[in-house]
Amino acid sequence: MDLQLEGKTAFVSGSTQGIGFAIASALAKEGVRVIVNGRTRDRVEEAVARLRAAHPFANHGGLAADFARPEDVARLLDDLEPVDILVNNVGLFGLADFDAIPDEEWARYLDVNLMSGVRLSRRILPGMLERGWGRVLFISSESGVNVPADMVHYGVTKAAMIALGNGLSKLTKRTGVTVNTVLGGPTYSDGVAATVESIADMESAPVETIKAAIIGQNATTLLERFLEPDEVAHLVTYLASPRASATNGAAIRADGGVLTAML
Repeated sequence: MDLQLEGKTAFVSGSTQGIGFAIASALAKEGVRVIVNGRTRDRVEEAVARLRAAHPFANHGGLAADFARPEDVARLLDDLEPVDILVNNVGLFGLADFDAIPDEEWARYLDVNLMSGVRLSRRILPGMLERGWGRVLFISSESGVNVPADMVHYGVTKAAMIALGNGLSKLTKRTGVTVNTVLGGPTYSDGVAATVESIADMESAPVETIKAAIIGQNATTLLERFLEPDEVAHLVTYLASPRASATNGAAIRADGGVLTAML
């Protein structure tokens, strides 16, 4: 299927590795010029080089910014050109006991996971509305619907992201702009892989054994394995395309069947 994306420009936050880079690569494969983002210039330049090597027909670019640093965010917003597709992917995650999470950590999670999308959308969405076409996508999580007891701060920010996407979609009436949210499931991204490999090393166990044990703790997964980043990226790429014109204000699952309720 031709997704009719050739010639579009996209910005993907948090896209030097993992799901973000998979999204950037999937969009580039469809002819989109992609602007990637990471915390450091070196990581951004390396990601841009990988994109250009695999998809040389577009002049892909990058912007370094740490969304936990207000001065970085301000500079990025000043430098960011108008884009057709905005993918809000940057985020923090981690396990923590609820009573051990200080206010400062709550603020950091909210600032990176939620306010990054607020600030980028506030900068980019008005231009999309003026031009009459655009796509805003939020990469949330099934944890935003079924909040884990050991990741309450993470789940709350992902729930807020779902709400943000739903609210912004109501600003797009009678335009070609859509705003949607993807609910990802347990994904074997670079960060997760590093954690699994560390556990496997400490326990002198095969990586596949640790992966299976972790997934086995989630009794509701229908896939019964980690998702690959590309599996999330495929859905995001479709939603970014003109083919998804009838989907707006939705929270769509790419979670491997972790959320088993009908709605």
